[in-house]
Amino acid sequence: MKQISLVLNVVLLAAVGLLYYFHFSNGKKAEPVVKAAVPKASAEELEKAPIAYVDLDSLNEKISYIKDKRKELEGEQKAIENEWMRASRALNDKKNEFIRKHDNGKSITDQMAEEFQTQLMQEQQAIEEKHQAATQKLTEKSYKFMDDIQKKLKDFLAVYNSNGTYKYIFTTGTGLDYIVFKDSTLNITNDVIAGMNEKISQESKK
Repeated sequence: MKQISLVLNVVLLAAVGLLYYFHFSNGKKAEPVVKAAVPKASAEELEKAPIAYVDLDSLNEKISYIKDKRKELEGEQKAIENEWMRASRALNDKKNEFIRKHDNGKSITDQMAEEFQTQLMQEQQAIEEKHQAATQKLTEKSYKFMDDIQKKLKDFLAVYNSNGTYKYIFTTGTGLDYIVFKDSTLNITNDVIAGMNEKISQESKK
């Protein structure tokens, strides 16, 4: 259970991506590079730096849609594991009942034992195949959800940055944080959380 939650979280971070690149150049060609001394930027220029970042851990914990979906997926995973354990216990009970019915195994012939063992192995294989298929289906559903989140985030950031305020929007998060220094004034996470919560809420009412 904990492993699946960790996988979902990591998959979510990986699907959203390490870097969202937005370059609103309006079709202008890039200016040639000039090899010259670069003067230090003023405080005012730094405040208008065309860079921002989003903390993915916060999005994962504070966007209602993501939290609800994670809870749903974890519930499905728990149900799959419970069904697998129930079927395994039933198979073990069947074995114990077979032994009990034959005088605690004393009257079981080699042929009877071989036939019963073959039957148990077939049933065990069926249980494992069903468990594997259910797990695979849930994994595919999880990835589809991550793709959906990635699209929603990209769409939101495109609108959010439609005025071209930022040239680059980076993402940070546990295990994916390659930014060695972050100026908190460039953090737009709260805007993204509030905006995506509102956007997804409105979409769900349509």
